[in-house]
Amino acid sequence: MIDPKEAFSGSYARARVRFLEGAAAAGMAIRSHNHPLVGRNGETLAMDVALDGSPEADSLLIVSSGCHGAEGFCGSGVQVFAAHDAEWREHARTAGVAVLYIHALNPHGFSWLRRVTHENVDLNRNFQDFGQPLPVNSGYAELHDLLLPTEWPPLPDNRVALDAWMAEHGQERFQAAVSGGQHAFADGLFFGGTAPTWSNSTLREVLRRHGQRARRIAWIDLHTGLGPSGLGERIFASRNDPAALARARAWWGGNGQTPVTSIYDGSSSSALLTGLMWCSVFDECPQAEYTGIAMEYGTLPFSGVLQALRADHWQHKHPEAPDAMREAIRQQMKDAFYVDTDDWRAQVVVQARQSLFQAVDGLRGSVSPT
Repeated sequence: MIDPKEAFSGSYARARVRFLEGAAAAGMAIRSHNHPLVGRNGETLAMDVALDGSPEADSLLIVSSGCHGAEGFCGSGVQVFAAHDAEWREHARTAGVAVLYIHALNPHGFSWLRRVTHENVDLNRNFQDFGQPLPVNSGYAELHDLLLPTEWPPLPDNRVALDAWMAEHGQERFQAAVSGGQHAFADGLFFGGTAPTWSNSTLREVLRRHGQRARRIAWIDLHTGLGPSGLGERIFASRNDPAALARARAWWGGNGQTPVTSIYDGSSSSALLTGLMWCSVFDECPQAEYTGIAMEYGTLPFSGVLQALRADHWQHKHPEAPDAMREAIRQQMKDAFYVDTDDWRAQVVVQARQSLFQAVDGLRGSVSPT
């Protein structure tokens, strides 16, 4: 086991090296799916996959990071720590559970300090049936021009207009309108796209390769940006399935000490979302019983995170912005999704490690819904 601070990195390139070195030292089977573009410093970008355990295992635990690019600093640190954690690896091996680490689902966003993919798409809103009419978010349509004004920083009247909208509709409705996902404004926030992204298609390939022999699949996807700083909210990550929710709450609920929330019953800090990434498992691994959570670690208050996202999308729309401003916005994004302190990193690792052990116990049947 290594010190938590040694597992986390300050850049995508360093995080990738640490992950690949840790997986290789642990004897994991590694496969890299190279991205078509290069990173901010010209580095190779890839969705790297490492399997710890038998490819024939009946039970598979997926641990993924970097769905939302800049959130990858946290998830990568957890994965690197796990690769060096002999007690954890022995626990999974003894239970007959194979662990599939997917590092940097969205490597472009990770490297460039953006939440979205190179297509400007929120990956966790992109798993739609694009052969059918896409969801309409009328609230976002009302807010788009206010969220991304012509000038940055926004002028005072912009704040007045946003406050007036929230006063009329409420904070909960505002969060849902902004973050729930939209498919009409390609340059906007939380854009779900109009076609599958590279990350969407590549992840599906990974699931087909590694998940089609498993009878039981669990998934822990690592996120940051919502909730109190350092607290890892366990958010049910699946379809609206009462049986799967009951399993998730039995496995990860810790007898009430670590409750599992849900976007479907209003208990989560997240708004109700569509096009969720985890639903791909039902398409690619239909034979498996699936149970999953997102571990959502708090960083800044929602207003601070939203301001960083607004600034990032503004600078993406305005390539003429001064270099100093663009660099400041990138740092603002990093600060919004990664708290660079030893205390925060230690909190992240402790909670993630607990969730890993809980997942294995659930997969081997030692914890059942009551």
